[in-house]
Amino acid sequence: MEKLEIREAKNSLTAEEIAQILPHRYPFALVDRIIDHEPGVWAIGRKCVSMDEPFFQGHFPGKPIMPGVLIIEALAQTGAVAALALPENRGKLALFGGIKNARFKRPVTPGDVLELRCEMVRCKGPVGVAEAEALVDGVTVTKAEITFSIV
Repeated sequence: MEKLEIREAKNSLTAEEIAQILPHRYPFALVDRIIDHEPGVWAIGRKCVSMDEPFFQGHFPGKPIMPGVLIIEALAQTGAVAALALPENRGKLALFGGIKNARFKRPVTPGDVLELRCEMVRCKGPVGVAEAEALVDGVTVTKAEITFSIV
């Protein structure tokens, strides 16, 4: 069997590098890696969903499903990396301003690997709007429009 070479994009970020940009910490740091990003424009992240996640204790016993609001939060954290990676935004916070048209197409369960995509579509001053999509195995599980403010 041929050994597969795993390549990361030039603009990938480890969990440690994400922690230098975002203030989120365990158990609320919901992005394991940024696969690639263009500061101020877009980011693609990854979240490996494990049975050890604290929310599975109560959501739901015997039928673990990742809460939809946490999928949205993981998408927002991915977008926040793109927004806060700009030099002028370092050390600031990206806060939710709103969530529109959120759709949950299928449950996310332990063992799934979420691909988190967030692209800035409009920005005016410190306020912006991003299109966000979460996929598992190339299939969309969640989509939403996220409004944010940089403070």
